[in-house]
Amino acid sequence: MQVKRTALIVGGGTGQRMGSDVPKQFLLLNGRPVIFYTIEKFAKLTDRIVLVLPESQFSYWENLCHQHRFNLPVILVAGGETRTRSVMNGLRQAGDEGVVAIHDAVRPLVSEYMISAGLEMAASRGSAIPVIPARETLRIKQDNTTAPVNREDFLVVQTPQCFDLKLIMEAYNDFSNRQFTDDAGVFEMAAHPIFTFEGETTNIKITYKEDLAVAEALLRVMPAR
Repeated sequence: MQVKRTALIVGGGTGQRMGSDVPKQFLLLNGRPVIFYTIEKFAKLTDRIVLVLPESQFSYWENLCHQHRFNLPVILVAGGETRTRSVMNGLRQAGDEGVVAIHDAVRPLVSEYMISAGLEMAASRGSAIPVIPARETLRIKQDNTTAPVNREDFLVVQTPQCFDLKLIMEAYNDFSNRQFTDDAGVFEMAAHPIFTFEGETTNIKITYKEDLAVAEALLRVMPAR
């Protein structure tokens, strides 16, 4: 029996760090909203897509879909005051069995290979978190100064973070009153092991203006994956 696959795409960005009034998930990438690319990748590989947005952005989302004739089915869910609460709201609409891939709406260049690898690992091991090596020299803050650290000891965490749906839901039920920067932190707090797989340097997060330019350049040279 095939395991049910759910994508939970979280889009809570405001565009403030972009210097834009348009939320960053709706900024145009080669003439189309960033979030459309993200949803299209998961639509090919999952049974349902849950999209979490601030309720104040629902009308904007619907207008964009009409304007760009975008009609892939999603379950639209209102986000909460924090990312943790937003994911919790989305999980409540994700069903009660199978695996779930929780992904940032503003990572439009995620590959189908990464999505499949994460979901398959989560189905067999309970969790699957993509990571890449730190590529820059790192220093740690110490009081009023800094000190060097060995970058070989550190990994950069990406999304999609994939989990057994029942286990991640139970973890969020226990810890949704706290704030976490990612879902692996919630899962680990519930005493579940975190398993990692190799991420991709091209799986960039659109946060600043220059990230859009990089994404556009990557789209021109990257083969469909």
